Amino acid sequence: MGNVVPADADLVREAQSGDVHALGLLLARHQAGMRAVALSILGYGPDAEDAVQEAALIALRRIGDVRDPAALAPWLRAVVRNACRMQIRTRTPVPVGDLEALAPPRDELDLERLLDRYAMRDWVWHAVGELSPDLRLVMMLRYFTEVTAYQHIAELCAIPVGTVRSRLSQARAKLSEALLATASRAHDDVTALTDACRREAEETLRAAHHGSFAQALAALWSPEVEVTWPQGKRTKGFDYLVTAMERDLGDGVRHRLANVVAGREMVIWENDLINPPDDPFHCPPAVVWVNFLEAGRVRRVRLFHPVR
Repeated sequence: MGNVVPADADLVREAQSGDVHALGLLLARHQAGMRAVALSILGYGPDAEDAVQEAALIALRRIGDVRDPAALAPWLRAVVRNACRMQIRTRTPVPVGDLEALAPPRDELDLERLLDRYAMRDWVWHAVGELSPDLRLVMMLRYFTEVTAYQHIAELCAIPVGTVRSRLSQARAKLSEALLATASRAHDDVTALTDACRREAEETLRAAHHGSFAQALAALWSPEVEVTWPQGKRTKGFDYLVTAMERDLGDGVRHRLANVVAGREMVIWENDLINPPDDPFHCPPAVVWVNFLEAGRVRRVRLFHPVR
C-alpha cells in the first residue's frame, strides 16, 4: 500500500476475507478508544484489561458480523461495553453451581465457526499453539469444546476455579497481544503513530520538568481544552493544569512515562508518579491521561489515578 493509509472500511473488508493482519491493524488503530471505554466503566485495573482483550478476541470471531464496514469504531466500543458488563456480572458472588450461567452465549464462544469460515484459522491455531501447555488446555476446553463452564474445566484439570479464571485471563492476553502484533508486520501506520505520540508525550513531560509546560501544551493542545480530574472536578484551558503540575514538581514529584496507547482520535498516557523520599505518599503512584483529539489537537482530557 506504500504510504497510503488504508481506511477502516477497506481493512474491515480485508479482515472479513480472512486477512488477520488487517484485523490486527484495525484493533491497534482503535485500541485507545476501546481501552478508554473499559476504563470509564471498570476503572483502572485487571478487569479493564481483561475486557479489552476479550473484546479483541470477540472481534476476531465476529468480524464477519459487521454490516457497515465504515462503522467499525462504534461496533468495537459496543463489544467492549458488553465485555465490561460480563466482568461486572462475574464480580457478584454466585454459588458454584451457577457459574455456568455466567458464560457468554455459545455463539459468542464458537471459534470453530471462525476456523471453518475464514482463512485466518491457521493464525488462530498457530497462536494457540504458542501458549504454554497449561494455558493452552484451558483455552481449548473453553473455546473449542462443550466443556465451557469454569467449574467443569476446573474439575477436568484438577485445579481450583480461580486458577481456571487466571489461566484464561493470561491466555486471552497473550492471544490479544499476538493479534495486535500482526499490525506492525502488515502495515506501518499504527507503529509510526504510536512512536510519534510517545515522542510528543516525552517532550511534553520533559518540558514540564524544565519549566516550559505551558508552551508545550500550546503547541499540541486546544487552548479551550477541558480537563476532568480524578475527583470529578472540571477545568478549562491550561492554567489550572499548569499550576497543578508546577506544584507537584515543586514538591519534588516527578512524572515518568510508562506507556502510550495511540489511536487516531484518542491517545492514552500511563505515567508513574515518583514521590520524594521524605514524602512517599504525596501523590498516588500513577496517573492515566486519556487525551481526546479533535483536528489533531487535544480537546478533552480525563485523568485517572490507578488503584494498585
